[in-house]
Amino acid sequence: MNQRILGKTGRQISEIGLGTWQLGTRWGDPFNREEAMKILGTAYENGINFIDTADVYNGGKSEETIGEYLLEHPGRFFVTTKCGRRLNPHTAEMYTPDAIRDFIEGSMKRLKAEKLDLILLHCPPGPVYRRDDIFSELDRLKGSGKILDYGVSVEKAEEGIQAMEYNISAMEVIFNMFRLKPLDRLFPLAKKNNVGIIARVPLASGLLTGKYTKDTVFGAQDHRSYNRDGAAFDKGETFSGVPYELGLQAVEELKKVFGTDDLAAIAIRWVLMHPEVSVVIPGASRAEQVMSNVRAAELAPIPEKQMQAVREIYDRCLRESIHPQW
Repeated sequence: MNQRILGKTGRQISEIGLGTWQLGTRWGDPFNREEAMKILGTAYENGINFIDTADVYNGGKSEETIGEYLLEHPGRFFVTTKCGRRLNPHTAEMYTPDAIRDFIEGSMKRLKAEKLDLILLHCPPGPVYRRDDIFSELDRLKGSGKILDYGVSVEKAEEGIQAMEYNISAMEVIFNMFRLKPLDRLFPLAKKNNVGIIARVPLASGLLTGKYTKDTVFGAQDHRSYNRDGAAFDKGETFSGVPYELGLQAVEELKKVFGTDDLAAIAIRWVLMHPEVSVVIPGASRAEQVMSNVRAAELAPIPEKQMQAVREIYDRCLRESIHPQW
């Protein structure tokens, strides 16, 4: 597994990491601790040393399971976790230095860690990116040793640009073949400021695997059923904000470009073609999916002609509806 440097952290991390939103479970299904442990072991055995999690994933079970694994296998993973989404209501006013400290203490307890490798604000409301008191508190916590580095996870490219006015080390942003806006200003500025890019949702909620059709049925508790219009959270988290039928049309064109119906590894490899990206974090609900994700690192570089074809499909099919929003 190739490794890249994660921004100001200076840490060498695997270019493919593990996202744990659905660790040990499919969206809406019961949590399976045994499968979660198997996923973590498979990731490590295949060269992955970077994990992304959050205090709200599986109601805290994601962090707890990672903590249990690392108690038995210390030092195997660089763990990034996120905080803020436990706030109810999730408003800018609810973000306070006290809340941030409580969140960090909670994550340390669940991860069974004396310090956190990297903590990210978890897609907070827009005004938080201008809150000196919040980022000053993160600086203080870094100085105390409770966190080694901090950053943000963002919905919009402009939020990431705003956050770079503070001393963030890394950021998470949705970046895939359906989301090209970060290339315009965000990535060049991140490179200039030595901010590591963690590319999330690389498969557009599975749409970019190429396996879904207009007849695919998602479970009632799956966000791909209930959040297509943003009913629960930012709709950009679901299929990257692309209307499902339109996404299927774009996927069919991508299949022709790459000459295959199986786009999963290609979609991840496409993300890695961009040197500003430190790590891409596809998820896995089963250990077999980890193996599929890892195979992307073994693919040859994508030829420029195909890279240009991806942009052409985006410009023609998606830019008008996606670019202005995120």
